[in-house]
Amino acid sequence: MIFGRVKSLDAILRTAEKKSLTRSLGAFQLTMLGIGAVIGTGIFVLTAEAAQKAGPGMMAAFVIAGIVCAVAALCYAEMSAMVPVSGSAYTYSYAVMGELIAWMVGWALILEYAVAAGAVSVGWSGYVVGLLENALSMDIPDAFVRGPYDGGIINLPAMGIAGLVTWLLVIGTRESATVNSILVSIKVAALTLFIVLAVPAINMDNFTPFSPLGFGGISAAAASIFFAYVGFDAVSTAAEETKNPQRNMPIGLIGSLAICTVFYLLVAAGVIGSVGAQPVMDPAGGALAPGS
Repeated sequence: MIFGRVKSLDAILRTAEKKSLTRSLGAFQLTMLGIGAVIGTGIFVLTAEAAQKAGPGMMAAFVIAGIVCAVAALCYAEMSAMVPVSGSAYTYSYAVMGELIAWMVGWALILEYAVAAGAVSVGWSGYVVGLLENALSMDIPDAFVRGPYDGGIINLPAMGIAGLVTWLLVIGTRESATVNSILVSIKVAALTLFIVLAVPAINMDNFTPFSPLGFGGISAAAASIFFAYVGFDAVSTAAEETKNPQRNMPIGLIGSLAICTVFYLLVAAGVIGSVGAQPVMDPAGGALAPGS
């Protein structure tokens, strides 16, 4: 059956050689790529939800979610070192499970990244428009900063940033990796500044009780926090543009996860110690649902 055929590793590698992509990425660039993909809105919006579910125990939830992701990252590291070509899960599925599954996985990845790119572009647009209106007192018509479903005509800032990033990627991998490293450095610097400012205000009493809702609360928080780790698999998509992928891909995947986990723990500790993180309880003694 044509859709069940499996492509051998030799055939995959021969196909990759014909494309002649430049192998220009090292362990540092891959690690920065992973950090940039992982650290996003998750850490900024999920901390309050995790605190309501687990209290200070959300620190343990970050560790649990990180370990679960590390197991998946080890699989990606093994496959990307064995099959150092572009395509990530699509290529791995083609080599192991056949063409039909690979076709489904490939289109799922395309849709995933397309939807994510659109959502991030719209979110970026909201921040920029808010900055321009509040800081510079600019009055921008809603018709040009909202899509048709939000009462506007076209979201020009979102289209602009999407087009700019696309242009940057077309220029070359080295250039886009350099810009990504700069943006990641800014992001990490902001988190580091928060941690430094939170340390003097830490009150150890805020860590007690550590797990007011027991392991069930920690498990529920870990399930939500998992979203904060989404994106580490993006490193494997650059395997064909990586120098010495057998060495650098595992470093990029595991290294980025480890660094993100450390930052998440430090941010969580800063939040807990400085402002507290005990769940808000109802009169019956149960924790209220996040956002209620």
